[in-house]
Amino acid sequence: MIVSDHGMTENGNHGGSTYEETDTLALFIGLRNHAFDYASVINQIDIAPTLALLFGVPIPKNNVGVLIREAFDSLKEDKHLRALELNSWQLLRLLQAQLSGLPCRNFPCDAFYDHQSSGSTDCNHETEDMLCCLYMEATTLYTSWKSKRGFEWVFYKPVKLLALGLGTMFVSTVILSSLMFCRIREIYHGGKQQSLNLNDSMNGWSLDETFILSVILILVSSMTSSSMVEEEHYIWYFLISTFYLLLLRKTAQSLCAVRFQSSFFTQNGQSREGYFRMCFVFLLLTSGRVLRGWHQGGVNWTSLPDISKWLEQAGSQHVKSLQLISAFLVISIGLFALFSIKSKGKCFQMVRLSFLISGLLVLLHITKYQDYTFSSTNYGATLLVQIIYAILGVATIGTVVALPWVIPFSTSKICPTDDTISPLFLSIHEKFPLVELRDSLYVIGWAYVLCWCLLQLLLQQPINTTPILLLLLQILAGTLYFARSGTHHKEWVEIAAFYYLGMTGHFALGNTNTLATIDVAGAFIGISTHSTLLSGILMFIITYASPMFILLSLVMYISMKNMAHLVIPEKAGPGDHLMMMLGFSCLVPLVINSILLTAYTVVLLLMQNHLFVWSVFSPKYLYVCATAVCTYIGVFIVAATGFYAYFVLVMRKQKPYS
Repeated sequence: MIVSDHGMTENGNHGGSTYEETDTLALFIGLRNHAFDYASVINQIDIAPTLALLFGVPIPKNNVGVLIREAFDSLKEDKHLRALELNSWQLLRLLQAQLSGLPCRNFPCDAFYDHQSSGSTDCNHETEDMLCCLYMEATTLYTSWKSKRGFEWVFYKPVKLLALGLGTMFVSTVILSSLMFCRIREIYHGGKQQSLNLNDSMNGWSLDETFILSVILILVSSMTSSSMVEEEHYIWYFLISTFYLLLLRKTAQSLCAVRFQSSFFTQNGQSREGYFRMCFVFLLLTSGRVLRGWHQGGVNWTSLPDISKWLEQAGSQHVKSLQLISAFLVISIGLFALFSIKSKGKCFQMVRLSFLISGLLVLLHITKYQDYTFSSTNYGATLLVQIIYAILGVATIGTVVALPWVIPFSTSKICPTDDTISPLFLSIHEKFPLVELRDSLYVIGWAYVLCWCLLQLLLQQPINTTPILLLLLQILAGTLYFARSGTHHKEWVEIAAFYYLGMTGHFALGNTNTLATIDVAGAFIGISTHSTLLSGILMFIITYASPMFILLSLVMYISMKNMAHLVIPEKAGPGDHLMMMLGFSCLVPLVINSILLTAYTVVLLLMQNHLFVWSVFSPKYLYVCATAVCTYIGVFIVAATGFYAYFVLVMRKQKPYS
C-alpha cells in the first residue's frame, strides 16, 4: 500500500481542513490480475482496521472505521468473512459502550443462540434493535456457512482421482499376480519337473498351498467387519498356528513314506532329517504360543491378563533379568553364526569384531541406562546409542558392499547346507559363481538379521526383548525347516509363510490397529535434538520390527535354500539365475501386499459412512499403507543385495586372475 500523509492546495498550503488538504492518495497493490476502472472514495479512519486485519493485529479500541473490502478480495472466503466478523464485533463493542440500553449481549454467540431460539426475523424496529437484529442475522449466516464449509471436505469425493488410484492399484495387482503365476506355471507345470524327477507333490495343489491362498481370502473377508479389524491379531494367531500344524502333518507323512519306500541303508539318514524337521515345527509351535500370550492386544479384551502384565506386576527386577537374558541370547546366536564361518579373511574378522563391539555396547546400554519401562535420555545414554548406530551402520553397509569383492573363489562352502555338491548344482556352478554367491548372501543375511536385532534391543520397550528372541528363533527354525525339506514345499508357499509370520509377530510385539499403541517414547532414543524425520524413521523401525525382520531374513533364506531345480543348466542364463534366486522372494510379498492394499481401499470407500469409519477403518488403512511401504523397502533391499552380489561375483569370475 502506498499513501500520502495529506493533500495540498494550489497555493501550496497543506495541513489545513480544506478539501484539497484532506484529500489524500491511497494505492493498494493486491494479488488480483485486473484493476478498477474508477477510483473509489474511502474514509481515512477505514485505513486503521484494514491494515490491522491485513497484518493480523488487533483493531484499535476506539476506531470506528470500516474495513476496505476491496483490499480483501484476494483472500479466501473464510478469511474474508472472518475479517468482516472482527470488524463488526469491534463496532458493536463501541456501540455497547456508548449506548447502555443496547439489547445485544456481550458476546455474538449468545446473541446468535437467543435469536435462533426465538425464531424472530423482523428487523423493522428502532435503530438500536435493528442494529442488533442485523448483527445476529449476519452471525447466523456466517455460522451456518462455517458449519457447511467445515463438513464439505468430508463429503467431497474426487471421483476422477479415486478412479485413477483404484485403477492403478488394480492394474499393479493384476500385473504382479500374473508375473507370479506365470513363474509358477513355468517352473512346476512347464515340463521341468519331469526332467528333474521332482516329487510328485509338486505337480498338483497340496493342502498347504490351498491354505496359503485361503489365508488371503480370509483376510480380505475380515476387513469388512469392524470387530474383525479391531481383533485382527486373533486371525493371524489362528492362521499361523494352523499352518504350523499342516507342516507337522506333512512331516509326519514324509516320515511314514520313508519307512515304507526307502531301503534299509537310506532310511536312517532320511528319518533323521525328518525328525529334525519335526523338532523345528515343535519349536515354531512353542514359540508361537508364547508370543500369542505375551501381549493381550486388540480392544475388547485388553484387560485380560497376559505374560507382560504378570512380569510388570512381579516387579522391575524380573523384567530386567529377563531382558538381559534375552538380549544375551540374541547376541550370542548372531555372533555364533558369524564366528562359525571357517573363513579367516580380514573382511570376515572385521565383520565379527564390529558386531561383537556393537553387542557389548548394547548390553552396556541395557544394564546402565535402561529402566524396565523406558530408556534414559541423558547425554551419556544418547552418545552411547549414537555410537552404536554408527558402528552398526558402517558394519552392515560395509559387509554388503565389500564382501562380494573379497570373498575367495573356492570349493568350500560357508552356509550350512548339504546340497551344494549335487550334480545339478555343480553344472550350474560351472557357468555362475553359485557357491560364492550363496556364501556372500549367507554372511550378508546374518549381518542384516543381527543388525536389526541389535536395533530392536535398543529401541523396543524392555518387556519386548523376549519376543525379539522368540521371533529370531522362529525365523531360524523356519529357515532350517524349509532348507532341509528340499522339494516338499514350493518356494512361493515358503515365502508366503514367512510373510504371514512377520504379520503375526507385528501383533505379538503389542501393536494393534489403533494409533494409541504406537511407541512414541522409543522414537527419541539416541536423538540429541528434535528431528521429525529421524523420530519418524525410528518410530517406523519400532512399529514394523517384525515384518521388516522377516523381509531382511529372506537374504539368509535364499542362501540356505537349494533352488537349483528351478533352472535348466543347458538354458541357464543370467536372467534365469537371478530369477531362480530372487523371483519368489520379491514377487510373493509384493503380490500379497498389493491384494490386501487394493481390497482394503475398496472396503474403506464402501465403509465411509460407517459409524466406526474414523475410529476403526481409517487407522487400519494407515497401517495398511505403512505395511505397503515396509514391504517395498524390504523387497528393494533383498533385490538390490542379490543383484549387487551376483554382478560383482560374475564380473570377478570373468577376469582371468580373479
